Amino acid sequence: MAFLELDRVAKQFGAQTVVDDFSLAVRKGEFISFLGPSGCGKTTTLQMIAGFLDPTRGAIRLEDKDLIAIHPAKRGLGIVFQSYALFPHMTAAENVAFGLEMRNVPRTERAERVRAALAMVGLAGYEDRHPRRMSGGQQQRVALARALVIQPSVLLLDEPLSNLDAKLREEMQIELRQIQRTIGTTTILVTHDQNEAMSLSDRIVVMSQGKIEQIGSPQDTYERPASAFVSQFLGKTNDFAGTIDRTGTPAQLTAGSWSGPAPAGLNGPVTMSIRPERIGFGDAGLSARIVTRIFQGNHWLFQCESECGSAIVIRQNDGKPQPVEGEAVRLTWRPEDMSVRARTVA
Repeated sequence: MAFLELDRVAKQFGAQTVVDDFSLAVRKGEFISFLGPSGCGKTTTLQMIAGFLDPTRGAIRLEDKDLIAIHPAKRGLGIVFQSYALFPHMTAAENVAFGLEMRNVPRTERAERVRAALAMVGLAGYEDRHPRRMSGGQQQRVALARALVIQPSVLLLDEPLSNLDAKLREEMQIELRQIQRTIGTTTILVTHDQNEAMSLSDRIVVMSQGKIEQIGSPQDTYERPASAFVSQFLGKTNDFAGTIDRTGTPAQLTAGSWSGPAPAGLNGPVTMSIRPERIGFGDAGLSARIVTRIFQGNHWLFQCESECGSAIVIRQNDGKPQPVEGEAVRLTWRPEDMSVRARTVA
């Protein structure tokens, strides 16, 4: 039985459908990310779980109880907003204690839980500091401690790291994942950042235009994208037009001068998606020419023009000589390193 379940949930504002037929079963202790571009419906879905919006149709259940019938304040959910929403006139400890006061937790227990929550997020000794005297990262930690101190059944995170600089965001991603694994709270994160979703999640829900495009582990969604949208949105990818011919034995998949064994279940025109880091330079393969070569420290990035269109290749910097701009090359990859799907020909 799912711990948290969304069953064919939809949300409409007038004639506009913002979320449509959203179904997801979340296991207890799981870290789920809703990933997609702005306007795809991920925040609206989170707000329906929190109770800030009512679904137009569908059901949301927590431990098999109808969550929609429960007042938002009584759902027992912890929420961290993008803006942190801290009370500026309160100290860090007072901010964290606020939810416990609303729940009439005794003063002694409240003080101990606040102390433990601040220590857990690395803010021991900051109890008396006001938000205006704290950095963005410290304010984010206070907001996280405030959400966790009530011991929520589910932690909801709405773009909580988007206001931090790149270095601090990366540090907070590591800390957030460590905290979540330590306490085991079921967590749902809304983000448009692909790297953030892949770094933190047990599973990713990729969304586009109010619908779910794919649900899977970070590796599965990255390695085996279910649609053109997923392959393009979740990191860099190369999409080549190919053809499967089953008249011979074994059946062959070809794209320009590249060929390999055809996957089962497909025939005719297909699209082949290959990640840039899975493509190498070899003696045989897709004919191409290096247009641009960029050195990026630990790797080289090549922009190529091939028989099948533009291609990006990423090669690790192993100290060996690399092709130069204008050089003719052959692009090669293993059949198991690509994702193949049917292609509609107009």
